[in-house]
Amino acid sequence: MQVKETIADGLKREFQVSVPAADIDAQIDARLVDLKDKVKLNGFRPGKVPVAHLKRVYGRSVAAETIDKLVRETNDGIFAERGFRLATEPKITMPQDQKEIEQILEGKSDLNYTVAIEVVPTIELADFKSFAVEKPVVEVGESDVDEAIKRIADSNRAYSDKGEGAKAENGDRVTVSFVGKIDGVAFDGGTGSDIPVVIGSASFIPGFEDQLVGIAQGETRTIKVSFPENYASDTLAGKPAEFETTATKVEAPQETTIDDEFAKTLGMESLDKLKEAAKARLAAEYAGASRLRVKRQLLDRLDETHKFDAPPSLVEQEFAVMWQSINAEMQQNGKTFADENTTEEAAREEYRKIADRRVRLGLVLSEIGEKNKIQVTDDEVSRAVIERARQMPGREKEVWDFYRSNPEALAQLRAPIYEDKVVDYILELANVTDKPVSREELYKDDDDKTAA
Repeated sequence: MQVKETIADGLKREFQVSVPAADIDAQIDARLVDLKDKVKLNGFRPGKVPVAHLKRVYGRSVAAETIDKLVRETNDGIFAERGFRLATEPKITMPQDQKEIEQILEGKSDLNYTVAIEVVPTIELADFKSFAVEKPVVEVGESDVDEAIKRIADSNRAYSDKGEGAKAENGDRVTVSFVGKIDGVAFDGGTGSDIPVVIGSASFIPGFEDQLVGIAQGETRTIKVSFPENYASDTLAGKPAEFETTATKVEAPQETTIDDEFAKTLGMESLDKLKEAAKARLAAEYAGASRLRVKRQLLDRLDETHKFDAPPSLVEQEFAVMWQSINAEMQQNGKTFADENTTEEAAREEYRKIADRRVRLGLVLSEIGEKNKIQVTDDEVSRAVIERARQMPGREKEVWDFYRSNPEALAQLRAPIYEDKVVDYILELANVTDKPVSREELYKDDDDKTAA
């Protein structure tokens, strides 16, 4: 066998490989000998079929199978010998001339083919003990707990009938029935009966709730609104509509007394227990937000300390996925690049940089995990599936079956678990210091476009 490297350009490699016909024929004969004891042919006792006869019957299919196996094993040897880690599947170019193919299958000609690959560069990992990371820490105060419980109380607020003739005000709950029309024709999804609407909640089409102010029980109004340009339904987006609306009930919000009795309506033993639960939940939320900020810092540091050329094909794949998502989102929202104060060319350049960063960080995290034998167990993946199933009550078995029969979906669950375990490994080595911050600082908006 002869192997000649014909291209060595950056991360791209190409090899011309020649496998002698004698080597192919020897492997074909070995495969036929192995088959001799397994096949049954009329007129021959088991294990007594001559190899020559097997070759006449099965020779072509065995030759094709053998060549395929030989090519894979040869390529694996080439890559292993040179220490290559492949970025993508190798591109193999086999002979195309039918006469040449026949000669190879019959063992009369050497096999000559090319294999092109793109390799992962050698990654020199940084000293993670030199990393300094600030962990934002927010203390859950009494005011935070009180605000949280007030939000709970507001969402569980009781309403009482305002009585005949009373008119709806902002904050009131109006129960309405309506028929929506566009150009005088009723449209699908535009009819509703006994729908509760809290005026000012912004839960309906913009302008709908405002026109309910002053309506009384039994009164009918024609409410004129326009669907938003980014409305989920393309057939309705941006179109003006009229809703013939009748109020069947007008109710005023009641003050909720936050005490032990209120806590019991939520399944808690007392107000103190409710406060404890609210505090624990806030602490978990703050910890999650803190974790995201720490992870972002860490990824930025990894980006700064690991500069290398990412495999172009991986960057292109990542960019293609991102760009498709960006275009779909812009179309759905009815926006253009000009609306974002940029051009398509500038946006492409920006997102290619982001794609390059994501690919490099992915390779770095993979390298760290591999060198330190970090693995995701089946139990960890199963727990992630169970958590997903819990998020869809009544459809747990459907979710479980989906992941069990869909390896790609399962891999998507495994990937973030792996990433978090690598991040935890780095944080164990890094110098992490707590930094007390306010809740506002913890949640302030960041430009997270470069986050991996």
